[in-house]
Amino acid sequence: MIRAVIIDDEKNNIDNIVGLLEKHGLPVTIVGTATSAEEGISTITATAPDLLFLDIQMPEKNGFDVLKALPHYQFEVIFVTAFDQYGIQAVKFSAIDYLLKPIDPEELKVAIRKTASKLQQKKQNHQLENLMNLIRDKDARKEHKLALASTKEIRFVNTEEIIRCESSNAYTQFFLTDGNNILVSKPIFEYEELLADYEFIRCHQSHLVNTKFVKSLLKEDGGYLLLNDNTRVPISRAKKELVLKALNTLKK
Repeated sequence: MIRAVIIDDEKNNIDNIVGLLEKHGLPVTIVGTATSAEEGISTITATAPDLLFLDIQMPEKNGFDVLKALPHYQFEVIFVTAFDQYGIQAVKFSAIDYLLKPIDPEELKVAIRKTASKLQQKKQNHQLENLMNLIRDKDARKEHKLALASTKEIRFVNTEEIIRCESSNAYTQFFLTDGNNILVSKPIFEYEELLADYEFIRCHQSHLVNTKFVKSLLKEDGGYLLLNDNTRVPISRAKKELVLKALNTLKK
């Protein structure tokens, strides 16, 4: 699903875009709207969208002023304008999509398809870049990043940012040092294999733990790993000897 922000000084134009997206079942979720340039800049910063529907002509500051105020452009833009001549030559020259008001549904569909293709290409580029970094620096494990594909995005996380993983049927939940959790539609055993060389222990059928965050081993109730954030992770009977061996090896 493409996460989008709409910036247009007329509320009815925003409602029109939302209505067309819903009516035609286009894969876009609106994560923010704004009716002025200043509000738009704040909304973009707060939501980090994939796509921006941007009205060109607005009072005080126009759509180009919005873009000038941003340090980075990590999103696609579809310009929306009622005036074919207003800045549109520059947009055409740069091969950037635009829609003329009133918006033609078929043109909107085409623009969304193009955006989806561009975003997918960006994701593939990041994945290839990560692959090449791993191949080039296979011994620099502290710098290695794991690609976690959730329903919203593919996030690349350093292995040292992962505190633990917990399985839920065919899904795996990743708990990160920044407090975020990421749910990935892959079973935990796949990550046990991937993270084996990064000091992770499969202490239980449902749990995989980064030993860097283990504070102590509690012997009560069959055994737990106590983590730095005071989370208790159970140790299964079948894994107990393996966990003790792994922890003792790391201490040496």
